[in-house]
Parts: sequence; C-alpha cells; structure tokens
Amino acid sequence: MELEPIILIAALAGGYLLGSIPFGLVLTRLAGHGDIRNIGSGNIGATNVLRTGNKFLAFLTVILDGGKGAAAALIAEYLTPGAGLFAGGAAFIGHIYPVWLKFRGGKGMATFLGTMLALSWPAGIACCLTWLVIALTFRISSLSALVAALLSPLYSYYISGTGLAILSCILCVLIFLRHKDNIKRLLQGTEPRIGKKS
Repeated sequence: MELEPIILIAALAGGYLLGSIPFGLVLTRLAGHGDIRNIGSGNIGATNVLRTGNKFLAFLTVILDGGKGAAAALIAEYLTPGAGLFAGGAAFIGHIYPVWLKFRGGKGMATFLGTMLALSWPAGIACCLTWLVIALTFRISSLSALVAALLSPLYSYYISGTGLAILSCILCVLIFLRHKDNIKRLLQGTEPRIGKKS
C-alpha cells in the first residue's frame, strides 16, 4: 500500500520523536545514579543500566524502550494501515540517534524487539526467544542481540512477508554497526557478561 507523502512524513517524524526519549538516562537520574553515560559502557540501554546494580530499573528500561517502538508502530498502523513499518523503523532510529542527546543513543535492541512484536507478534516472539536462549547459554547480551537481529529477516520473511523482512534487514545492519565495539571484544574474548558491574 502506497502512503500519501504527508502520512509518511508524519509516521517517520512521530516515530522518531517517540523513539528519541532516552528512558535509561531519565530513569537512572531520577533514581539518583547520575548520568548513565558515565557508567560502564556509557550506553543508555538496559544492559548498562543493569550495571548500576538496580535490576528493577534495568527491567523498566527494557519495557519502556521496547514500548516506545511498539507504540509508534501500533499507533501509526491503527491510524493508517501500512504506516506502522515506517513509524516503528523511525522509532528505532530515534533510539540509537536521539536528537536530545546529540544523536548519541543506545544500541536499539529493546526498541527493535518491541517494534517487531507490534508489527508481527510471531516474528517478534521468535526474535525474543532467540535472544533469551543465547543469553541464558552464553550470558552475553551483545551476542544475544546480534544473533537475534541476524535471524530476524528470516523470521520476518517466512512469518510476515517481504515488507517486514526488508525493515528487519535494515535494522539488523544498524544493530551490527552499533555493536561494532562489542563485536571486536567478542572476537577477543573480552566482552563482559550480563549483570557485571562497571
């Protein structure tokens, strides 16, 4: 379905602005942990929030970061069928390149999973289960994210079709780019495990 230019722009802008909300940064500051960017990896995502030692705060960050991707996709799709893909993708872009933080955001996995669940819950669940299995097996968040992202286009294509598969491919590439330092550490065997404090 071809979207009107104004609808496409609205979906992209709305999704991006929603995705740009840095929940990890906001929550850690409210909890008195200061600027999360000065802790651990300096990332604003849930894995780094966990390094504060506050598991509930990390869990809340996952829910909110995933929720903003899901909300962007669901609202746009409800208002205009076909717009959800664009809004969800834009929310992911907003998370990793937020305008409020000089375009230095998170690595996007929670927002990616939330978007996937909203656009195709079976494909989203497949990605979540892949992340969980790898995380439980190896206890390395970045490895879990990379494997889940890598398999997401296959899940999307066979479960949902070409549209979501294309979006998954694009987001997968961005996830790998955002994890380039993690990939180096994985190859060197120095990547920290889940729950390790800074």
